[in-house]
Amino acid sequence: MNSVKRLLIEWFPAILMFIGVLVIWQLAVSTLGIREYLLPSPGSVVDAMLSSEIPWGKHILVTGTAILGAFLIAAVGGILLGTLTAWSNMVGRALMPFLVFVNTLPKVAVAPLFLLWFGYGIFPNMLIGALIGFFPVVINTAVGLSQIDDEMLDLGRVFNAPKWKVFAKIRIPNAYPYILSALKVTATAAVVGAIVGEFVASQSGLGYVIITSQSSLNTPLAFGALVWISILGLALYGAVAALSRVLAPWAEGQEN
Repeated sequence: MNSVKRLLIEWFPAILMFIGVLVIWQLAVSTLGIREYLLPSPGSVVDAMLSSEIPWGKHILVTGTAILGAFLIAAVGGILLGTLTAWSNMVGRALMPFLVFVNTLPKVAVAPLFLLWFGYGIFPNMLIGALIGFFPVVINTAVGLSQIDDEMLDLGRVFNAPKWKVFAKIRIPNAYPYILSALKVTATAAVVGAIVGEFVASQSGLGYVIITSQSSLNTPLAFGALVWISILGLALYGAVAALSRVLAPWAEGQEN
C-alpha cells in the first residue's frame, strides 16, 4: 500500500501535466473552431486510436519489434564498444574517432542506404534506430569503467587481482549508473530511429500509418499513431527505469 501511495505521489505532477495539456487542447479546439484536419480534438484522436478499421495491433507489433530490436542492438553493441575503449587505451584511441565519425552521419540520409543493402522489412529500421542510439551507450560505458576511485583500484592491486577481475568486481558495478543513464536516452532514440526507417519505406507500422494518413488529410489518425508511438516509448523507458532501480538503486536515490 505504501509503495502504491509513493508511486502516486511521484507521478502526480506528470499526470497533472498531461491532464492540463488535454484540457487546454480541448478548449482551444472548441473555442477557436479549429478545423479537424489542422488540429483534431482529443476525443477524435481517441476514436481514431480505437477504430476497428485500422489494424492497430499489427502496426503496433511491427513498430514495437523494430524499437525493441534497435534498443537491444544499440545497448549490446554500445556496451561492448565502450568496454573495448576502456580496456585498452590503444583500442580507444583507434576506435573513438571512427565512432564519432559514424555518429555525425545524418541518419535520414543513411536510411535509404540501409534499405538498399538489407532490403525492406523490420531489420533495416532496427539498424537505423541502433545507429541513432548507440553512441551515448559507448561514451557512458567508457566513462563509467574509467572513472574509478584510486582507492578502489589500489585495493585490487593489494590483493593482486588480475585485470579481468578488477573489471568484473570494481569497474563494471561502478559503470552501472552511467550505462543505465545512457540506456534511458537510447530508449527514446530507438523510437525515433525506428520511425525514421518506417517513414523512408515500409508497408506496415505506425510510421506507415502516419505517412498514409497525410495523403487523405486524416489528421486524427496521424495523431492516434503518434500517441501509440509515445506509449511504446514510455513503456521502454519505464522498463529501463525499473531496471535502474534494481541494479543501481543508489544512483536513483541521488537523481531523486
